[in-house]
Amino acid sequence: MTLDTRAAAPAATTPAGARTRRAPRSAVWVALCIAATLAGTIAFGLWSLTLGDYPISVPDVARAVVGAGHRADVLVIQQWRLPRVLAALLAGAAFAGSGALLQSLLRNPLASPDVIGVNMGATVVAVAAIIVGLPGVLVPGGALLGAVAAAALLVALAWRNGIGADRLVLVGIGLHTALYAAKTFLILRFPDDVVQGAVLWTVGTLYNRTWAEVAVAACALALLVPAALLLLRLLAVLDLGDDLAAGLGLRVRVVRIGILAAAVALAAVGVGLGGPLPFVALAVPFLARLVAGPLSPRTLVLAVVLGAAVLLVADVAAQHALPTALPAGVVTASVGAPLFFWLLWRHHRGKART
Repeated sequence: MTLDTRAAAPAATTPAGARTRRAPRSAVWVALCIAATLAGTIAFGLWSLTLGDYPISVPDVARAVVGAGHRADVLVIQQWRLPRVLAALLAGAAFAGSGALLQSLLRNPLASPDVIGVNMGATVVAVAAIIVGLPGVLVPGGALLGAVAAAALLVALAWRNGIGADRLVLVGIGLHTALYAAKTFLILRFPDDVVQGAVLWTVGTLYNRTWAEVAVAACALALLVPAALLLLRLLAVLDLGDDLAAGLGLRVRVVRIGILAAAVALAAVGVGLGGPLPFVALAVPFLARLVAGPLSPRTLVLAVVLGAAVLLVADVAAQHALPTALPAGVVTASVGAPLFFWLLWRHHRGKART
């Protein structure tokens, strides 16, 4: 099985007036952006821990994080607020990494796991796991199975002497719709008291995350992100063309399947932790490429860090910036939907010019 992206590959010569790829930025510039984003995210995360019906000052938060200070502060921070903040950071990083890998592999800015059905496949299986009463720590495993099954079905449906990037996106949108119908059927099929938790989770929420769920997601990212960084170095060779890459000794099919597997696994981690939070995987890699240029290992690191920051800000805004506390998915969808239509218009406009 091979992912054929030759139809979307850049031409050897660029016609006059055609839009060229954005040049990569310097390593120092990208490193400064990563450091600034990390510092801002840490500061914002500490400040977000002070918010709530039980206000806590920043110094008291810092002490409670390490288990010192007043007992009530330690209980509120370590048992309720800190797991949610860490879950937002990990889920945002996972979604952004998945979107960046898929967009680079398929050379299509619209190829994100929430658009092509991977997230919805993970959602269907995870909803079934919640309905049958599996422990929350097992939900990410169910999400991984659903994401893998959706990716395999997507490849099978889009295959036609290879897989064109545009065809994969179009088939993925249809698959997403079909899986959404399956998820809706599951929710309507069972009594309200059984599906109540699943309904809230499918909107995309980080409510009531536990340390066990955070630990599983952190271990998964500790394995997947370094693997993705290694695979990206090989992806640069694929940009030379399949024949030349194979002539250099690269196993083209293995590399492409490896990148696809890493992207699917990262999406499953995000869905298992926070539900199908929409548009994070679509928007954040786009922002990272604006800052750092075409996807490279350092651009992927920036995307992961930006994803963590964006989802944390969205979750805090959903909790505290609106008259009523809402799931984080409502905020990401409200911001991401207009961006999706703009990207769609920009993508087709760019193709019309070339």
